[in-house]
Amino acid sequence: MKFSPLYGHGVSCGFPSPADDHKESALSLDEHLITRPASTYMVRANGDSMVNVGIHDGDLLIVDRSLTPVHGDVVVVALDGQLTCKTLDRRRGRLLPANANYPAIPIWEGQELIVEGVVKASVRCHRPS
Repeated sequence: MKFSPLYGHGVSCGFPSPADDHKESALSLDEHLITRPASTYMVRANGDSMVNVGIHDGDLLIVDRSLTPVHGDVVVVALDGQLTCKTLDRRRGRLLPANANYPAIPIWEGQELIVEGVVKASVRCHRPS
C-alpha cells in the first residue's frame, strides 16, 4: 500500500512545520512495518487489556511469526486454545495485560502455550469507516 504525498521527517502535531522542502514522493507502510512478508500477518485487537502499551480496541496488529519472543515482548499466543495478546513475562512465567483492570495470566505446567507471533506494530484508524 502506498500513500502520497507524505513528509520524510514527519508532520508536526503542534504548529505547522516548514518541512515542505522534504516531501517524499511515496511512503510504503509495508516497507516500514513488514520486514518478513511470508511470516507476517495482521489481526484486529479486541478489548482494552493492552491500552497502556498503546494497543486499543479495533487496532490492527502486525504480527511476525519468525521472531523469537523475548521477555517483555507483546505477543499473540494461544493458551489452551484461546487466543490473546499480552506482554510476555518469561521471568515469572506469565502473560501480562497493560491495563490495571485485568489480572496477570499465570502459565501453569501442563498448559498448552503456542506463541503465534511477536507484535511488531499496531495501526489505529482515527476516523471510523
